Amino acid sequence: MSSMTVRRPAVAGVFYPGEGRALQAEVAAYLAEAKGDARAVPAKIVLVPHAGYVYSAPVAARAYARLTAQRGRIRRVVIAGPTHRVAVRGIAVPTVDAFETPMGRVPIDREAIASLADLPQVVAHDGAHAAEHALEVQLPFLQAVLGEVAIVPLAVGHLPPQQVAEVLERLWGGDETLIVISSDLSHYRPYAQARAVDERTVQAILALDATLDHEQACGATPLAGALIAARRHGLRARLLDLRNSGDTAGDRSRVVGYCAIAFEPVRGAADADDARGEGTAGGPDDADDADDDHALGAALTGRARNAIGSALGLPAVDEPAHQALARPGASFVTLRRGADLRGCIGSLEARRPLGEDVHHNARAAAFQDPRFAPVTVREMQALRIEVSLLGPASRIAAVDEAALLRQLQPGVDGLVLQWRGQRATFLPQVWEQLPEPAAFVGALKRKAGLPDGFWAADLQCARYGVRQFKEDIA
Repeated sequence: MSSMTVRRPAVAGVFYPGEGRALQAEVAAYLAEAKGDARAVPAKIVLVPHAGYVYSAPVAARAYARLTAQRGRIRRVVIAGPTHRVAVRGIAVPTVDAFETPMGRVPIDREAIASLADLPQVVAHDGAHAAEHALEVQLPFLQAVLGEVAIVPLAVGHLPPQQVAEVLERLWGGDETLIVISSDLSHYRPYAQARAVDERTVQAILALDATLDHEQACGATPLAGALIAARRHGLRARLLDLRNSGDTAGDRSRVVGYCAIAFEPVRGAADADDARGEGTAGGPDDADDADDDHALGAALTGRARNAIGSALGLPAVDEPAHQALARPGASFVTLRRGADLRGCIGSLEARRPLGEDVHHNARAAAFQDPRFAPVTVREMQALRIEVSLLGPASRIAAVDEAALLRQLQPGVDGLVLQWRGQRATFLPQVWEQLPEPAAFVGALKRKAGLPDGFWAADLQCARYGVRQFKEDIA
């Protein structure tokens, strides 16, 4: 019998403790501080950073702590990250039987790697893994949280993200398989600038926008591939933490950004509504995310009602403060009277603070929607307000309408069509009235002033997600 071949740790004692008991204790402390939510929806993909533990482990632990409930269920982990030391064209897989950390050996799923043999972008290359830290630093957390699992290490070099998605699809499996994407965000910017850049990047990730570059994330290629696969499988993205080295252990003159995001399946009607909503203003998720959503919804709908009421000379209602209102945001305000639409106006891009955007769009929906007469004082008590927060739009590449229809996700995607100055959008809520993609697109064309059957090479199509907040009525 041949002896087991092992890839030895390259950054033990540098990026994390080099002695097993010390490493185990440090990882346990990070996990305890992160306070995982046992009620969390099981994640299929997690995005985690990969710097030295003193810098990035507090953020990574927010994702790993949520996996505790999946211990025993997850038996295989696909880990994909960038190559920092060896240039690779394609995706490098190792030929060894196991990776080792000070906490023990982690076996490699050789059968899974063999299943990739026919894909030309996959190459056997132990050299790409020998000194690479992006995958190695994830292993102690996986050992601590999941126990005995096999891994499929993927060192991702230069290739199109679609080819990464193809590999992930091949390895997708079921509940027994977890995918870990290892990536930091921006590098070596001043603190305030880094925060602004990283917040925009995270909004794109939450919207499953795969058009990322390596200035935004060092693992942009494996991450983009995962986003393509996540959209294909209808996953939603949930932000768990967003910080940088200036927040954790470094100085603030030159920082590196880190985030933790879980990509989860949508379960049930309530989750389907929420899935429309990941990716816009609001803070990192934790065990109290439902309470935060309630607070944000009250702030948004209160702001909208007061914007309309003040124009009519009505007394103000309670309008809770929320930090998200000060950040840039794009919103649509929808007014309903019973089941009937009474007005709907919004913004497609975040060009001003969210609170200001909601105020403006609420007044426009009440008094400037050309389809309706202006709202009156007598109507206000019966009026019901909804605020939808839009994530960044991502272009849809489609050569014809059939290709567009195949890519749409009913009930999830908002859609924008634009052709030579003619533009229209439908929020995801419109799928409730038009559940068939052909009818949805046809009606949107008519809204944009385009004829049925119209298609042009320069027709621009883009999708976005929303978070929908309905007014609480006592």
